[in-house]
Amino acid sequence: MAGTSGAVIGRYERDEITPSVEIANKIAIALDVSLDYLVGNNNIIFKDKAILKRIENITKMPAQEKQQLFNVMDALIRDFNAKKAYS
Repeated sequence: MAGTSGAVIGRYERDEITPSVEIANKIAIALDVSLDYLVGNNNIIFKDKAILKRIENITKMPAQEKQQLFNVMDALIRDFNAKKAYS
């Protein structure tokens, strides 16, 4: 799926060689993770494409609308955590 051999993948895993950006991206796609996750820049696996699309749309919003959205999200998260703590 990544367009390279198992032997080469083994060399990547042993840190003997480093894949090109194109091959690293293919590996990330094959593993259904983000390139950031694959290279250790974050620990979040975005398997839910709908969430990722929403995050991409949020980054395009004006600051005031983002803040309103974050206020609603924070309230929902707070309420969820409170319910979880008391159940």
